[in-house]
Order: sequence, then C-alpha cells, then structure tokens
Amino acid sequence: MATAKNLDVSPTNAIAETRRSEDWLAVWIGLFVFALSLTLLAGKDTLGWAITTSVWTIPANAFAPASKYYATLPWLLSLAATYLFLLVVLLAAAKGLRASLKRFALGFTAVFILSYACWFAGSWAYIAVTPDKRPALKIPWSLSLTNEAGFIIALIAGLFVGNFLPGVAKTIKEAIRPELYIKTAIVILGGFLGIAALEQRHLAATVILRGVCAIIEAYLIYWPIVYFVSRRYFGFSREWAAPLASGISICGVSAAIATGSAIRARPVVPIMVSSLVVVFAVIELMVLPFAAQHYLSGQPMVAAAWMGLAVKTDGAAVASGAIADSLIRAKAFAATGIAYQPGWILGVSTTVKVFIDIFIGVWAFILAWIWSAKIERRSEDKVRLIEIWQRFPKFILGYVATFLIVLALGIAAPSLVPRIKAAMGQANVFRSIFFLMTFFAIGVMSNFRRLWQEGFAKLAAVYVLCLFGYIIWIGLLISWLFFHGVFPPLMKG
Repeated sequence: MATAKNLDVSPTNAIAETRRSEDWLAVWIGLFVFALSLTLLAGKDTLGWAITTSVWTIPANAFAPASKYYATLPWLLSLAATYLFLLVVLLAAAKGLRASLKRFALGFTAVFILSYACWFAGSWAYIAVTPDKRPALKIPWSLSLTNEAGFIIALIAGLFVGNFLPGVAKTIKEAIRPELYIKTAIVILGGFLGIAALEQRHLAATVILRGVCAIIEAYLIYWPIVYFVSRRYFGFSREWAAPLASGISICGVSAAIATGSAIRARPVVPIMVSSLVVVFAVIELMVLPFAAQHYLSGQPMVAAAWMGLAVKTDGAAVASGAIADSLIRAKAFAATGIAYQPGWILGVSTTVKVFIDIFIGVWAFILAWIWSAKIERRSEDKVRLIEIWQRFPKFILGYVATFLIVLALGIAAPSLVPRIKAAMGQANVFRSIFFLMTFFAIGVMSNFRRLWQEGFAKLAAVYVLCLFGYIIWIGLLISWLFFHGVFPPLMKG
C-alpha cells in the first residue's frame, strides 16, 4: 500500500515538479530577454541584431535586423544569431530540467527552423497584407490575416508532424515544450502590455478590473456544473470528476495536474485528463478565433475575453487571442476603415487567462483542504498554507514584474517612453518566436489516433457535452456582460 512518502515520487508529483521548474525557468528566461532589451535605455542596443520578418512579395525582402543600428548586418547572420542566442539560453534551461542536451539541441534546431519557416510563409503578402497595403504592393487580393497567419501555419505543420510523421515527432520530442515556450512568451508580453498601458491608462485599468470580475464568475459557474455532470450523468468517481472539472472549466493541463495533486489522485487521472485537454484545445484554437471574427468583430474586447474564458491551456488560449487579434483587426479595417492598435485583443485574452492561472493555486488549496478534512478524513493529512505557494504558477510573477517595471519607468520618466517602446519592440521579436514554437509544439503533441486508442471515449463525451453544451456559451455571456462596449484604442495617423 502506498504511503504519503511513496506518493512524493509518483509520476504525478514528478510532472508537477517539472512544471514548477518550467515555471521558474520561464521567469528567468523572460526576465533575461526583458533586461537585455532595457539596455537600450542606456544607449546600448543589445538585442537589435534579432531577426524580424516583414510582409513580402519578394522573399529576399522579408528579413531584416530589428534595429536600424544593425541595418548593414546580412539577414542570414541576423537569423543565425537569433537561433544561436535562443539555443544557448534554452540549453541552459534544458540542463535545469535534466534533459539530454544533445537531443534537445537537435530537437530545438528542427523546431526553430520549421516554426520560423511557418512565420515566413504566413508573411506572404497574399496571405498577410491588409487591404490598405495592397496598392503599394501591387497585388489584387489578399486574405488580410497579417503575418500572424504564421501561427496558424505553425499549428497545422505541428499537427502534420505529430499525426503523420511519428518518427520525426519522437526525434524532436525533447524540445517539444509548449508550456516553457508560452510561459516565457507571457513573461515578455508583460512588458509589451506595460507600454500599451502607459499610452492608454484608463482603458488598461478597465480591462484588468473587468477581467477579475469575469474570472470570479467563471470559477463559480463552470467548475461545479462540470463536477455535477461528471458524477451524476457519467458515473465518474470523485477522483476522476474533480481533475476533469478543473481541466475542462479552469485552465486545462495546469489545473488538472494541480487538482490531481491536491486530492492525491492516482497518476493516471491527471495524465489522461491533460492529454484530452490538449486535443480539445487544438480544436478550439482552430475554430473559436474564426467564429469570433465572423460574429464578434463589432465587439473585439468581448471576443478577446471569450478566448481567455473558453479556450483551455495557456498556450492555446493566448494563441487564440493572437489569432483573434489579427483576424478581427483585419476585418474591422476592411469593413469600416477602423484601425485598432495591435495587441489589445491579445492583451485582454492573456489578462483573463492570467487571472485564471492566479486562482489555480488558491483553488488547489481549497480542494486539498476539502478532500483531507471532509471527504477522505485522513488524520495524517494536514493542509498547509505553503501548498498555495507550491502550486502557484510562478511565471505569473515574471509577467507582473515586466508589466510593473515598464509602467513604473514610464511614469517616473515620461521622456524615456519612446525608448521603452523601442526596447519592448525588440523584446517582442523573441516573444513572437516563442509563440511560434508554442503553436508548433501544441500541434506535435496532439496525436489524435493514439489518444483515441487509449480509451478516451467517455472522458471525451463529458468534455464535448460540457464545453460545447454550455461552457463556451456561458463564457460568451460573461464576456459580453463585462466587455460589451469596450474597444481597443485606434491607430494614430
């Protein structure tokens, strides 16, 4: 019989420990990139050599360094420097995760090349350019998706590798770490949103306040209903119903693992739920942003909050916000000539999702107390306050730190705002690359055939019923109530 000590080395706890390690690594990597970008405030252009990719009709014109200071640097050297910088940084992270450095290096090389190729393809003018730019480029039509269409292409490429090239997926497995990539991107994103908040302070405060209210509503509605449906109509035990409710209603993989640990479920439970969440997150990612573009282009912030409330897993939710951002802005401009500032729709999706993540630690603590004090009633189980900290998603600290640092710098020295904006633009180059690799990695992880063979039918039935039966609709209603009539700021000029 397993004892409490035995449980410390279970696969569930090993996974949770790895995720906590990835949390901290994402904080340090994100802060490292952020700190390097801020050297621009002292006149040191530390990251200006990073590669950027513009909308193109001639492939050779697509690439350029991020800063004019490095304008004479050949784009191929800029691309190589970006790859080598990320390789060195992430190899240090891989060492911290006790991964095989050789396999990680080989896998990361493939992930970087394939992901960036998708970014390049998505920047093709016929896919990316908005209607106002067509005359200058002398093209008669375009899909108007902006170059963020590269995210969608990266996801499709990852799905192809994961489902049709299993040998390749296995070879690069060591570098398929969507949680590490997306959490690092979110830490960097905090600074980008900080400069946006400086320029639109009233709107930023409104978004944060409404985001908190919406999340509280979602927690109080989603979780109890999923738990009740799982128990009453599908006959799941509490051990299965609780992680399933957290996975479907709160934050996917993170919540399922935290809940499984809190109630001390068998390792198979959160692992199965987590795999299911990843599959459905991909489906949501490929459907909901386009539905938002079609039906909610007139209420962009409603669409943004909906992505954060309805799409599970950090990567898929933020990625959905990024796609919705580009799609809705493109449609609004094409239909009405309104040009919203980029990043605000994505920022709302991220803010809503971040507040969900913040509550995971609290929710896990509450469940741990309920299970030990009311359900299992084991006298040796004591719920400690430190468990909140142990389950708290640490990358949120990095996100808040970069946001507040930029905000504080801008308020203390308004004359520095243009330089801060330029610095965040350089950091944003790396944020975009981490986003790309997240999309690709999510696709690779989603092997539909294998997951179905493992017997997911009953779990999938609960997921389909709850997610498409009411969660996305309640999420839409809550988003409408709190964000109806709120709009992103307009582009200047």
